[in-house]
Amino acid sequence: MRRRPGIGGLQTAAAARDQYRLLGENVAKLKTDLMKEQLATFRSQLEDFARKHKNDIRKNPAFRSQFHEMCAKVGVDPLASNKGFWAELLGIGDFYYELGVQIVDICLVTRLHNGGLIKLEELCKLLNQRRKSAREAVSEDDCLRAISKLKVLGSGFEVISVGKRKLVRSVPTELNKDHNEILELAQAQGFVTVEEVERRLSWSSGRATDALETLLDEGLAMIDDGHRDGKRQYWFPCVSSISSYVGAETL
Repeated sequence: MRRRPGIGGLQTAAAARDQYRLLGENVAKLKTDLMKEQLATFRSQLEDFARKHKNDIRKNPAFRSQFHEMCAKVGVDPLASNKGFWAELLGIGDFYYELGVQIVDICLVTRLHNGGLIKLEELCKLLNQRRKSAREAVSEDDCLRAISKLKVLGSGFEVISVGKRKLVRSVPTELNKDHNEILELAQAQGFVTVEEVERRLSWSSGRATDALETLLDEGLAMIDDGHRDGKRQYWFPCVSSISSYVGAETL
C-alpha cells in the first residue's frame, strides 16, 4: 500500500511552491522594469527625433504620418492635449484643433449640397484650397486624425466606409446596410434608379423604394425626373462630382 506524504513532506512542497511563485513574480517584475526602461529610452529618442525634424513634421504630410506611427508604437499621443511638450515643440496640437474647426466649417457649408456626407478626398481638397496660404499641407491622414478629435462634439462627425471609399458624415443620420449598398452602387455614375437597384441588388421594388426615399428624406439624395426615358434618377452628391460645384471662393 502506498504511503501518504507526511506533514513534513507537505510543508516542503508548500515551501517549494512559494519559492517558485516568488521566483515567477521576480522574473515578471524584472521584465516589466526592463520594458519600462526601454519605453522611456524610446520616448527620449522620439523627443530628440522630433526636435531634429521639427520642420519636416510640420510641413511634410507623409513625414508627419510616419511620425504619428512611431509615436503610437511607444504609447505616445501627441494629440492628447494641446498643452505640454509636444504642443510647445511642434505646435502639433494646435494644428489639428485648427484643422478640426475648418473641417466643421466646410461640412456645414457643403451640407446643403451633399446632405452632410462628403468624400474624404474631396474634404481634403477643399481644406487645402482654403489653406493655400498656409505653410503646412494637409493629407487625408491629417483629416482622419482631426476628425477623431471632433467626437467630443457628440454624435455626427465620423468616417464611414462605402465600398473602397471613405466618406465623412457630419449629421447624426444612421445609415444601415441597405443605404450603404445603394451609395456604393451609385459611385459608378453618381445616381441610381429604382429599377437599377432592383436588378443589381436583387431587391424587391418596395425595399428599393423605401431605402431610396429614406436617403432622399435625409437630404443625402436629389431627384431628377427630367430624363428622357421617364425614369426617376436619385443623385448622390456625396459620391458624385456635384458637390465640387461649391468652389473655394464659397469656402
